[in-house]
Amino acid sequence: MTHVFNLRSLFLAPHAQHVVLIHFPIALFLTGVGFDLMAKITKRHGARLLIAAHLNLAAAAILVVPAYLTGLLAWRFALAGQKMRGVLLDHLLLASATTLLIITTWWLRSRTHSRPITLVLVELVGSTCIALTAHLGGFLSGVNT
Repeated sequence: MTHVFNLRSLFLAPHAQHVVLIHFPIALFLTGVGFDLMAKITKRHGARLLIAAHLNLAAAAILVVPAYLTGLLAWRFALAGQKMRGVLLDHLLLASATTLLIITTWWLRSRTHSRPITLVLVELVGSTCIALTAHLGGFLSGVNT
């Protein structure tokens, strides 16, 4: 068990960085999607909400890369690179799809002439992938038993 004040064990634990980093792109992406959908519904602050959505999606696209890489490192070091199967393989495949969907959503949002229905569909599929990936990650971390 890791002691709260033992910084060495907190920062050098093989999986600690992934557990911490993954929450940022998840929160930023879901907040960006929320702002984007609110901008489509309301007309009063639509431009400001679109700017907020774009900034959140850009930050999520940047931060999802180190989160993904630390997940691969956690598999390599914490799980000793064991063969991918079952929940671990499903988590990796969904995490790969989620990473691509987050970056694609940011790319579509940054294009001025992208089709709104396409963007909404990619946002909803990305949100669903995040939920499924997080659920499986909970089983891997021991949070979900």
